[in-house]
Amino acid sequence: MKFRSACVGIILVIVACATLSLSAQKKGEPGTLVPDKGKFTIKLDGKTVGHEEFEISPSGGGWLAKGTADIKPPEGAASKITGSLTLQPDGAPISYNWTLQAEKTNGAHILFTNGVAKITLEMQGSRPCTEDEIKDPHRTQPCFFEQNLSFDSPLIAVLDNNLYHQYAVLARVYNWSKRGAQTLPVLIPQELMPGSVTVQSTGPSTADGQTYEGLKVTTSDVEILLLLDSNHRLMRLEVPAAKVSVIRE
Repeated sequence: MKFRSACVGIILVIVACATLSLSAQKKGEPGTLVPDKGKFTIKLDGKTVGHEEFEISPSGGGWLAKGTADIKPPEGAASKITGSLTLQPDGAPISYNWTLQAEKTNGAHILFTNGVAKITLEMQGSRPCTEDEIKDPHRTQPCFFEQNLSFDSPLIAVLDNNLYHQYAVLARVYNWSKRGAQTLPVLIPQELMPGSVTVQSTGPSTADGQTYEGLKVTTSDVEILLLLDSNHRLMRLEVPAAKVSVIRE
């Protein structure tokens, strides 16, 4: 009977822990990522210019956030961008790979260690760039180079161009219990651009007759509004200054 009681007690503890875990996920507690999968329609000035398919799933004790976006602007060439971001349980990045297929194919592999991002950038080839080529933004010969960027914290927001599911990760990393303005270091991989981003809850927001939880994301030169459902899943993204809207299908 004692053995049976102990087993029942263990089962109750497991159930209680699972219930607390689910409760934390629903409330969007800090460091809590959840599985998500879907498709976004990308609009510019009301016109569809692309789509993105993405998935956020558990992987090796951490998380994997991956997506592919096909962009066809009214002017300019079509492009396809893919990104694969591995994360620690709290949302800190471990590695990131991106590939851009347009008139040329470019890509990079990034490793994150203790707040340092080691970037290996490739441009249609494996020949190392010379120092002059690295400094020349108009270089046309294919080559690759390595660069290290340092940040104040290992919890870095990776927000790449045209991969909007990464804002869904940011919405989960945000500390909803604390709320208020929260600043994180940020990396825009395709531009090799480090910086900072401030995230702040704005309360209920409406769009197309629907009510969402608002989250404002501010960088040095742009303001982005994330619209989330009750479980803090990204449903819409608005960049008013650029007339860009990203809507979950």
